Amino acid sequence: MKKILVIGAGRSTYSLIKYLKQHSDKEGWKITIADFNLEWAQEKAGDHPNTSAVKLDVKDDEERKALIRDVDLVISMLPASMHVSVAKDCITYKKNMVTASYISPEMEALDEDAKKAGVVMINEIGVDPGIDHLSAMKVLDEIREKGGKMLAFESFTGGLVAPESDNNPWNYKFTWNPRNVVLAGAGGAVKFIQEGQYKYIPYHQLFRRIEFMEIGEYGRFEGYANRDSLRYRRVYGLENIPTIYRGTLRRPGFSRAWDVFVKLGMTDDSYVLEDSENMTFRDFTNTFLAYNQHDSVELKLMHYLNIPQDSVLMDKLTWLGIFERTKVGIKNATPAQVLQHILEQKWTMDPDDHDMIVMYHKFGYELNGEKHMIESSMVSIGRNSKETAMARTVGLPVAIAAKNILNGNITTPGVQIPITKEIYTPMLEELAEHEIIFTERELEYAGY
Repeated sequence: MKKILVIGAGRSTYSLIKYLKQHSDKEGWKITIADFNLEWAQEKAGDHPNTSAVKLDVKDDEERKALIRDVDLVISMLPASMHVSVAKDCITYKKNMVTASYISPEMEALDEDAKKAGVVMINEIGVDPGIDHLSAMKVLDEIREKGGKMLAFESFTGGLVAPESDNNPWNYKFTWNPRNVVLAGAGGAVKFIQEGQYKYIPYHQLFRRIEFMEIGEYGRFEGYANRDSLRYRRVYGLENIPTIYRGTLRRPGFSRAWDVFVKLGMTDDSYVLEDSENMTFRDFTNTFLAYNQHDSVELKLMHYLNIPQDSVLMDKLTWLGIFERTKVGIKNATPAQVLQHILEQKWTMDPDDHDMIVMYHKFGYELNGEKHMIESSMVSIGRNSKETAMARTVGLPVAIAAKNILNGNITTPGVQIPITKEIYTPMLEELAEHEIIFTERELEYAGY
């Protein structure tokens, strides 16, 4: 029997562990699920005969090493900052490792050691990063193989609410970590390149610079830029490409409305609000507006941001409750924490709601003197509150990568991301069996 250790039993592991259980008899796997919260691990393990649960404090070196020493492959679903200690143990004991997180500089520094130990360490194998790498590299390699020269590459991903559960004026609900949504784009200028010109968008302008796209039967979306698109030039072998741009998808109108919170300062996480627990939502909004004893909070906000009274923007803001006299009730809260609390009252998914992952790539290239464009898109709808589209598109790639490593289909050692044929070919084939399928079509070339 081959032994798999899954460290971390949070929400993202449901589809991952379900897959491992379903394949455990055929593949001959024994699965151990380890988490600091033993109840979470036990819940994920259930009563499956090939699965067990243990409590693990990942900061306890002896506990961690003892578990890793006894298995064939480790799947780390910990927060990104905790992967490195696990990775070092995997190298020491020559155990392969899979994680969905971005490669940190500390993880990347382990590459030579991993190669010397003959250890496969696949990172960034969730949805974004992950499925985006697989699907993009497949098309990029096909273009290169026929002699095409890349001119433009754009890639967008969004975690959204499915159309049948889309019942609010923002066309949005939290489908993953709310804090990440509130802080999106903060902490540095956005960087990309467009027609050979470097572009930089400061945070306070990020949500006013958007692109629009149509994706099949699912209609119109808007995309705002991710923080640093330029790092993917080297990753994808596109060092000389004139245009590269990566972004996040929302429904039209979201970014314009979210920009209100950015302009007011509500997304700031760098300081604490005085007496935040006794504030109301209305007080919180008023905190960021000039004093005027004659005008209401609504009027002051409209004047400050030049919003017409009959704007759908005011409908969105009013619906969220930012003008209500509901107490915040959180001590020593930052503006971002208060905003998150307000949003969670209205954007939390109902038990019967379905989420949706949307991914969209655009490839522009030149071949034999002619310019071409390919559009590739994927939409995945969640099945229920546990098998969400987010959990499936994060968990399934991790599980499938683990299977291919254990079966000897992926053997190249080192710290890596899934951009080689050895990885993306079997991965995309099996993801398609789980209805995670990309649709490609050719378009007339359009530059900027």
